[in-house]
Amino acid sequence: MQMSWTDLSTNIGKIWNTELWKSGEAQIHLSQVVIALTLIIVGVIVIRWVGSRLVKRALSSGNASQNTVFAFRKLFSVLAYVLIVLIALPVAGIPITIFAVLGGALAIGVGFGAQNLLNNLISGMILIAERPIRIGDIVELEKERGRVEEIGNRCVRIRRYDGVHVLVPNSYFLEQRVVNWTLVSADIRSVVTVGVAYGSPVEKVRELLLQAADEHEQVSKDYPVEVIFEDFGESSLVFNVYFWTSVHQPMDIRRIQSDVRFKINGLLNTNDIVIAFPQRDVHLDTLKPLEIKMTQSDA
Repeated sequence: MQMSWTDLSTNIGKIWNTELWKSGEAQIHLSQVVIALTLIIVGVIVIRWVGSRLVKRALSSGNASQNTVFAFRKLFSVLAYVLIVLIALPVAGIPITIFAVLGGALAIGVGFGAQNLLNNLISGMILIAERPIRIGDIVELEKERGRVEEIGNRCVRIRRYDGVHVLVPNSYFLEQRVVNWTLVSADIRSVVTVGVAYGSPVEKVRELLLQAADEHEQVSKDYPVEVIFEDFGESSLVFNVYFWTSVHQPMDIRRIQSDVRFKINGLLNTNDIVIAFPQRDVHLDTLKPLEIKMTQSDA
C-alpha cells in the first residue's frame, strides 16, 4: 500500500522531533541539534570569510605588521566562535544551562581524549602573546630549519630550504630547544672557510679575503669583516672570513656564502695563490738502492 503525503509528513515530523536527551525538565530534540549545527557551520564560514577580508585589507594598507594582523585575526576568530555558539544554542532552543549537567562528563572526555589538542591550542595562544617566534622568523629545530609561515590553532607551519612544508605542534616550541635566528634582529653573522697552500703570502691572502667579502652588496657595512688565520692544517693554511648579513629567507645565507666563495676563488686564481687540497707525501726508506728497470713495448 502506497504511503500518502500525510503519513510521510507525519513520520518526518516524528523523526524531526525525536528526543535525544532528557534530564529533569531539560530536553534536547533532533531538530534543535540540526538547527544549532547549521547556525554554527554558517557562522564559521562567515567568520572565516570576514577574517580573511580583514587580513587582506590590513596587510594592503601597510599600517600594521604581519604578526599583529594575524594575532588580531586569531583573537577575533576565537571570540567570534564563542559568540556564535552562545547565539546558536538559544536560537535552536537548547538552554545554556544544559552544559552544567554535561560538564562533568565533558571534562572527563576532554581530559582523556583531547588533552594534546587543548595543550597545542593553549600553546598557540601563548606563542601569539609572548611571541618567541613570529611569522617570517627563521627557526632551527633539531633536524629542521626554515621560515615560519603560519602559527595555527594546533601547529606551526614552517617552510624549509627545499620548499617542503613542515607542521610542528605548538607545544614543541614551549617544551623543546628552538633556535630563532631572527628573534631580535635579521642580522646574522656568517663564516666562509678557505685553505691555501703552504708558502702562500698570508698577508696578501688576508687582503684578498677582506676584498671578497667587502665587495658583496648584501654584506652589512654596519659590522666589520674579519679574517682569522685559523690554523696550520695538515694540507693547508686555514683562514675563516666572518661577515654579517641581513636574512629574510632561509636560502639567503647560503646564497651569500656561495657568492663570497666564487669571489674568493677568482681573486686567489688571479693572484696565483693555490687553494690547497688534501695530499700525502710518501717516503721510502730502504737498506739498499731501489732497482728500476725500464722496458720498451714491442708495439
